[in-house]
Amino acid sequence: MTTTHCPYCALQCAMRLEPGPDGALAARPADFPTNRGGLCRKGWTSAEVLRTPDRLTTPLLRKDRTAEFTEVDWDTALDHVADRLAGLRAEHGPDSVAVFGSGGLTNEKSYLLGKFARVALGTSQIDYNGRFCMSSAAAGSMRAFGLDRGMPFPLTDVGEADVVLLAGANPAETMPPMMGHLSAPTLIVVDPRRSATAQQALAQGGMHLAPRPGTDLALALGLLHAVRAEGLADTDYIDARTTGFEATWAHAAAWWPEQTEHVTGVPATQIRAAARLLAEASGAYILTGRGTEQHAKGTDTVSAWINLALALGLPGTRGSGYGCITGQGNGQGGREHGQKADQLPGYRKIDDPAARAHVAGVWGVDPDTLPGPGRSAFELLDALGTETGPRAMLLFGSNPAVSAPDAGRVRDRIAALDLLVTADFVLSETAAMADVVLPVAQWAEETGTMTNLEGRVLRRRAAAAPPSGVRTDLEVLHGLATRLGQPAHRFPTEPDTVLAELRAASARGAADYSGVTPERLESGEALHWPVREGAEPTPRLFLDGFAHADGRARFTPVAHRPPAEATDAEFPLIATTGRLMGHYQSGAQTRRVAELAEAEPAVYVEVHPDTAARYGLAEHAWARVTSPRGSTLARVRLRGDARLDTVFLPFHYAGQQAANNLTNPALDPTSRMPEFKVSAVRLEPAAHHTGGENP
Repeated sequence: MTTTHCPYCALQCAMRLEPGPDGALAARPADFPTNRGGLCRKGWTSAEVLRTPDRLTTPLLRKDRTAEFTEVDWDTALDHVADRLAGLRAEHGPDSVAVFGSGGLTNEKSYLLGKFARVALGTSQIDYNGRFCMSSAAAGSMRAFGLDRGMPFPLTDVGEADVVLLAGANPAETMPPMMGHLSAPTLIVVDPRRSATAQQALAQGGMHLAPRPGTDLALALGLLHAVRAEGLADTDYIDARTTGFEATWAHAAAWWPEQTEHVTGVPATQIRAAARLLAEASGAYILTGRGTEQHAKGTDTVSAWINLALALGLPGTRGSGYGCITGQGNGQGGREHGQKADQLPGYRKIDDPAARAHVAGVWGVDPDTLPGPGRSAFELLDALGTETGPRAMLLFGSNPAVSAPDAGRVRDRIAALDLLVTADFVLSETAAMADVVLPVAQWAEETGTMTNLEGRVLRRRAAAAPPSGVRTDLEVLHGLATRLGQPAHRFPTEPDTVLAELRAASARGAADYSGVTPERLESGEALHWPVREGAEPTPRLFLDGFAHADGRARFTPVAHRPPAEATDAEFPLIATTGRLMGHYQSGAQTRRVAELAEAEPAVYVEVHPDTAARYGLAEHAWARVTSPRGSTLARVRLRGDARLDTVFLPFHYAGQQAANNLTNPALDPTSRMPEFKVSAVRLEPAAHHTGGENP
């Protein structure tokens, strides 16, 4: 029996992996502060993914995209990749090769992947799928607090609050064990849908505020107006611990509740009532999620919620605060150690000379040889195969053919590459487009560290050896780096050796892991970063001051603006996307688990009955949902509590059922987050579809 952590979301529930009579592992819950002995359906079935029948155990190679894959040995595969990379770099320069990572990789993999890109390849073209997850929240937190740790307090603190506002978060489906921490507080849920979390809020005597999609920023301004106008602001806190309130109030002054109701659709009475609930609570938290962040104004929207929290005196106060609910399993650690386009380990900026000098010293290279910032995730994907963009891409732990916005456009760009190499455990939709597929070990087959939604560094333990023929991502990076001329010691294959180097590279950085040792991890100590060498960890940030030089938090003046795309006569409805309890991300893992696939076998479109009738659609019928970018085929699911102007689709499905065929790649100017949550669409019967779950 091995105690480890779930491979899915950032709650990182503890579990035990127990071998059965046939040797197959089974997952059982273990006690841990975030899950308190619980698991969701995905966690209970997580071990089944390890033995999926289509698991890859041999490298696959093809000489051109029209050919079938051929099984080859590892030396043949790695030699081929290294030769192609060397040739492209010699002909087109180092930026002709791109690297795309994942918020699901361990800290060690994230760190070594960033090092591999900058040192072995010399490319600036590296980013990761976490750009689609946490970037707006990270940018908003950096603005306000000078530091980004999703939750700057333990999750257990939230359960002791009187009131919790959840903006664009649906943990009842995305992180069910988290709801145990939300059973006592009064909940205020901000979501255009009557989600499972919104239903729970109402059942507990709380509130559901349902703004029109794309108007969350206006709602936050309206709540701030109500707080100030009704004398509910914590003026002592504002004066002592913040700067910039008056400039921020100048923007919020026009958003009295009735004006906010006109724009958002949320009744003015509810806005005032929610403001009073928050202000009068003895402990309150404001938590944001992807629903409020995945917009072309996501950073400003996060700033608006932080402004509200600051006006109420919540951040940096025991028993109250602002936090962001991190999504992917290592969404926090994955953005700290160098796989972002503008970042070096320890949350250092790649264009900071001091940061470059420190990290280059650890790596044993000249700082001048390190590249500068590269393209953000969508911009990188959109440049693939173009005259000025990368000609090759190495992909680790991501499936952008399904998960990226305007997915049809991204698939076209991937197809235009001269070389695509994926490291995966199955032939995902993106791996199926590759020239080389390298079979890699999975979560229960290797050791490493993850950083959960509270900034707590965890020990993931190996419970079984990987299948014969399978290598770890660290071994893949080592094999490619040495073939590209790097000394073998520069790219270790042992996770603890990589962790030791990560500790040195992150030392004295914002995300300082220098005190995170295997011994402390094995002891079960709660290592919330920063964990400086020789110092105690930091479970609660900002109690004594914020991370700006003057110790004060910053209010940020922000103004509401409409979504990047408006509805019109051709596309009269708004489509928004989200998650299901039984599936995860692009579905490459969960769609291979029979129990989960049978429960939700196909994508659906959630529609109000009156809206469905207007377009000639009935319950369970197949509908075609079309945006200016593409179409999705989905079964109709009628919801009487849905908005008349809005439809909802889960994004875990592929091909003609991919919700991201619809989504808008318009980018936030600060975070470079795409606008996943608002797309103008039309609905029509799928007249030529003959049935089945895979149109």
